Amino acid sequence: MTQATARHILVKSEEACKDLKKKIEEGADFGKMAKQHSDCPSGKEGGSLGSFGPGQMVPEFDKVVFNEEVGAVHGPIKTSFGYHLIEITSRS
Repeated sequence: MTQATARHILVKSEEACKDLKKKIEEGADFGKMAKQHSDCPSGKEGGSLGSFGPGQMVPEFDKVVFNEEVGAVHGPIKTSFGYHLIEITSRS
């Protein structure tokens, strides 16, 4: 079965999400941005979600993690929790 590892940053607004993505694209460290800004408890771990398979996350999240480019930062992705930036760190 396919497995992936990813980290994310969860914020309340699309604007905040876009602002963080711009900072990361300009060289800010994803993990530090997660620790400072993420509303998810995983922010304390730099946004790390560990390893998971299809169906373990909300559908919008799964669609990105299991179909998009590994190593890139994707988002904003809207879910019922808010807006996410997602970095897929591995997929096998």
